[in-house]
Amino acid sequence: MIRAEENDRFLLCRIGSRIGALSLRDVRETMRPLPVEPLPGSPAFVLGLAIVRGAPTPVVDASQLLGPSTPPCTQYSSPSASRFVSIKLGERTAVLAVDAVLDVRSLSAGMLADIPPLLQGGGAELVSVIGALDTKLLLVLEAARLVPDSVWNAIKTPRAFA
Repeated sequence: MIRAEENDRFLLCRIGSRIGALSLRDVRETMRPLPVEPLPGSPAFVLGLAIVRGAPTPVVDASQLLGPSTPPCTQYSSPSASRFVSIKLGERTAVLAVDAVLDVRSLSAGMLADIPPLLQGGGAELVSVIGALDTKLLLVLEAARLVPDSVWNAIKTPRAFA
């Protein structure tokens, strides 16, 4: 498990009733939502593909990815996914659909804690540490684990666009 370093800088995003934090090292840019084409056979939290800077890029719905805190956003029927956050995954890029981009902050170690054993499993592999920011639950997301290999394989397969 990759741990957040004390005083690393994070992009804070609203995801339903929670706050998601992405290390700035993983963030390429934020943008308005782009048109999304469904990707057949992908998990429910993958909205599909958007063309970002000329390349097909998977779009992950952060609300669906993290589980039922609020109703999940859909392609364009929900006003909640108002921003896209483009993230670096090694040589690849993915987009995280979030409700809002809030701030860039350093997070102190006192704000963060390991995930309790009771919460491990399920979607916990997507979260490196948890904490609180004001009165909101804060989840530091593992960018490298947001898109499953099956989605990357579908993007490489020509029939995925048929």
